[in-house]
Amino acid sequence: MVDVGGTHVKLLATGYRTPVKIPSGPSMTPRKMVAAVRKATASWKYSKVSIGYPGPVLHGKPVGEPHNLGSGWVGFDFRKAFGRPVKLVNDAAMQALGSYEGRRMLFLGLGTGLGSALIVDGVLEPMELAHLPYQDGRTYEDYIGLRGLERLGKKRWRRYVDDVVARLKSALEADYVVLGGGNAKLLKELPSGVRLGNNAHAFRGGFRLWGTTRTSV
Repeated sequence: MVDVGGTHVKLLATGYRTPVKIPSGPSMTPRKMVAAVRKATASWKYSKVSIGYPGPVLHGKPVGEPHNLGSGWVGFDFRKAFGRPVKLVNDAAMQALGSYEGRRMLFLGLGTGLGSALIVDGVLEPMELAHLPYQDGRTYEDYIGLRGLERLGKKRWRRYVDDVVARLKSALEADYVVLGGGNAKLLKELPSGVRLGNNAHAFRGGFRLWGTTRTSV
């Protein structure tokens, strides 16, 4: 399981409990990522690879370059590079899958941007809600992503998070909402039907992509 982030690439495999972190950043290309992952896991035995990708994914392939990494991700052959079967999904979708507990669940990742995914009766649907219009010519991401937090301050930002969550939960008829991402920890109170996620759930989601449920995560 490979969770690709703008600061670190995090790795975990079945049978291991502690993730391995590899520094990433603006110079991290997919080729460099694969080389670093293979070096860090040279002693591991694994037969499949799951990748959580920080950008839009369609039919298991990146369709847009990540904002905080190097270029070359679109069109890169991950299966050939790893020499093993690969499943690649958006990173928010990966964490959503690991957070899922049945019925209709909406996942929102409150990080640098706004990740989103919907799971209905076990069927995962990655979404791109971040750039939909919200207020005053700005998007949902402009209000409850990092830009919104910095512009509004914590108190007002929390109010907008409550409003956006309520709107999207109602519009998508979700039974419950899971809030993940690094900024979710800044929330003081959660409305009914909303709970916090956990970054470790991204690893669980990576295993679940292959139908694996017996993990140490």
